Amino acid sequence: MPRKVSVAAWGAALFISWNAILLLYLMSRPKGPDPSDLTAHLIQLTEDAEAELEKQKELLQQIRYYSGLLNANQPRPPGVHGGAVPPKVANVSILSPPSPVGTALLPVIPILVIACDRPSVRRCLDSLLKTRPSADLFPIIVSQDCGHEETSRVIDSYGDAVKHIKQPDLSQLPVPAEHRKFQGYYKISRHYRWALNQIFRTMSYKAAIVVEDDLEVAPDFFDYFQASYNLLLKDPTLWCISAWNDNGKEALVDVGGSSILHRSDFFPGLGWLLLQELWEELEPKWPAAFWDDWIRRPEQRLDRACIRPELPRTRTFGRKGVSQGQFFDQHLKFIKLNQDPVEFTKNDLSYLLKEKYDPVFLEQVYGAPKARPEEVLQGKVSGGRTVRVEYSNRDTFKAMARSFGVMDLMCPVSLQRTMEEGRNEVGEEK
Repeated sequence: MPRKVSVAAWGAALFISWNAILLLYLMSRPKGPDPSDLTAHLIQLTEDAEAELEKQKELLQQIRYYSGLLNANQPRPPGVHGGAVPPKVANVSILSPPSPVGTALLPVIPILVIACDRPSVRRCLDSLLKTRPSADLFPIIVSQDCGHEETSRVIDSYGDAVKHIKQPDLSQLPVPAEHRKFQGYYKISRHYRWALNQIFRTMSYKAAIVVEDDLEVAPDFFDYFQASYNLLLKDPTLWCISAWNDNGKEALVDVGGSSILHRSDFFPGLGWLLLQELWEELEPKWPAAFWDDWIRRPEQRLDRACIRPELPRTRTFGRKGVSQGQFFDQHLKFIKLNQDPVEFTKNDLSYLLKEKYDPVFLEQVYGAPKARPEEVLQGKVSGGRTVRVEYSNRDTFKAMARSFGVMDLMCPVSLQRTMEEGRNEVGEEK
């Protein structure tokens, strides 16, 4: 009996000792992390992983970019593009390398080429492909209307270098009797609507550069749009970036001003960048015809401006068209295409934001002495002076513009006239 009591006592002592040791161990063990700390740690790990993934994406972007440059410099086999290999453009350099690791990825901006029945679209596509810095950043999409077989074969001859889409509705459109001769303008408007819907709604791009099939581009065309794209994002008073200057004749521009850009209340077109948001605004009320006249109306413009260059970054070679070549012979063929590339992506373009641009512009206009048109035309304004010539209505503007040899399309602000070393220059029509 005493032995059993002794064993029981030892067992109880061991049990108590074990629990005491366990209790001391648990009390002395470091406390586990707070659940909120675990959550914060997990979030940090997730953010680090996402940042690393972005770096990998940017590295891949650079690899694709430089791979595209290497491929662009490789000789093309005979037969590509349906003919002889186009000669390499001299003195054309890549102006905008991809952003370094750690900065935002460059935007993908497709080039929408509007085509119909001109096999000379080859000249447009060759110009774009020669100057394009990256196929990934600037995919070329050719939208063809008209069902013209020869033009279609030319586009298809570029293979994977361009994407060829075809407007499916080639039917005649009902037009008012007085507009029968303008059937072509109705088809153009229908085609634009379909093509832009493909870009923004079917393909879901956020921006696009619209180019017609009779345009060739300047060496810095892509750099210009890549740099100015951010202006559209930052400034709600802008609604387009254009490569065109309606008064881009050599005698009317500063030939040394290849880096000069302006804000303009007049929609220039002929190579222009728009955002998806603008298309969502315009598409529901898109006109049946004459879309370029319609888009310039106040109810579409809503006091917004476009950016345009002093020296055009596009030039048209298309005498054939719905205007029967009259406007081309009288004006368009004299437009000077810029050949002095500017690295706009390295320039600070913030001066074009409305809050910075307008005060300077207004000071230039209203700080200049007023002069009569006849004083300017008769050379009574001394060289090197900037003067202000005012108009009061549409008729006086048109008469004045024709006298000065500039476009007589109506613009809403005073016309400047600069006399520089005996050569006349027309100021900006903000």
